Amino acid sequence: MAPRQRKSSGDVTVSRPAEAPQHKRGPRAGSESARRGGTAVREKYGPDFFARIGAKGGRTVRERRGPEFYATIGRLGGQTTRDTLGVQHYERIGRMGGLRARKGAAAAKAKATPAAAAKATAKAPAKSRGK
Repeated sequence: MAPRQRKSSGDVTVSRPAEAPQHKRGPRAGSESARRGGTAVREKYGPDFFARIGAKGGRTVRERRGPEFYATIGRLGGQTTRDTLGVQHYERIGRMGGLRARKGAAAAKAKATPAAAAKATAKAPAKSRGK
């Protein structure tokens, strides 16, 4: 199996070992027998087991790669999102965040004064669906 290469942002590459085994042990992922196996592990060790092994894996990555690794892979994910969804995606979610902030500020102001409450409950202008 050939190594998997990702877009590079500096010196971080994600690859698999060159000599991967021909067949993985255990049932095929997503199959009924795999689900039963996961259920058996949960019953034997409890749900906290998964949190513990996940935290252990996170600590290992942090110790081996350092905190800058997370910034680098985050940047790669942002580039992929930009390439997939386009810059308009960020414009759209920015507008949504701005609307929520304005609504939250209006609600806080309405609680503060009765006059502001009357103003905040007045009908807002219709949104335009331009662009």
